[in-house]
Amino acid sequence: MPKLGLGTLDRAAPERIAPAVAAAIEVGYRLIDTAASYGVEWQVGEGVAGSGIDRAELFITTKLWISDYGYEQALRACELSLRKLGLDYVDLYLLHWPVPLDFEGTVASFRAAEKLLDDGRVRAIGVSNFGPKHLENLLERTQIRPAVNQIELHPFFAQRELRDANERYGIVSQSWSPIGGVYAKGTSARASPLDHPVILEAAGKYGRTPAQIVLRWHIQHGLSAIPKSVRPERIAENFEIFGFELTADDMAAIDALDTGVRAGPDPDQVDTKMFT
Repeated sequence: MPKLGLGTLDRAAPERIAPAVAAAIEVGYRLIDTAASYGVEWQVGEGVAGSGIDRAELFITTKLWISDYGYEQALRACELSLRKLGLDYVDLYLLHWPVPLDFEGTVASFRAAEKLLDDGRVRAIGVSNFGPKHLENLLERTQIRPAVNQIELHPFFAQRELRDANERYGIVSQSWSPIGGVYAKGTSARASPLDHPVILEAAGKYGRTPAQIVLRWHIQHGLSAIPKSVRPERIAENFEIFGFELTADDMAAIDALDTGVRAGPDPDQVDTKMFT
């Protein structure tokens, strides 16, 4: 799985997604991340199809939404996602959230993902937003270890404990909202890491943008990051993070920005009514 990908959440203007995907692939991205709940799988598929890049060179992720949890429902939902994407398979299929109040449904959905893996409809399976206890409970009741746990992760919410748990289980940590908070609530959402003096100082030191500094921090921590953008110039800029390296002192300074405050929903509080 590539270390850097393009996120495709843009409910305000989904028509911008296909050109964004095409622009990302043109500058070198090979990981494209989407989800059934984003409502843009058609557009992602259009961007992929128009890229001219061989399918085998691309890594496409999509996610099962919680309203489709359950064994049979999950199987049907994956087939619908594949049809929308115009693909025979996806490289990674994730459960979008744990649902603690219906963990039986969560487990059944992951067992469906195991079946999809066995059938070749997906090449790898994983989870998103699972905490240590959710992972432990899932691993006790399923056969295949999740390949990836995609979580909110940025300098203001570094998730050290969860990253350690993922590492113990052999699960890759992947960062959504890698540059900063995306919701208009919470400490980490009101202020952006990109405006913090530590990030600004590093940007000046390395001759890079604040976003490039933050994304480089993810890469040097061994994380996979999926920043989202629909602007071709920003998409290209975010990809230009492999030609420099942050010093240990600069990494430590960014590590120290962690507030422990999440911007997105608390996975322990998620249920099927939460997003309706």
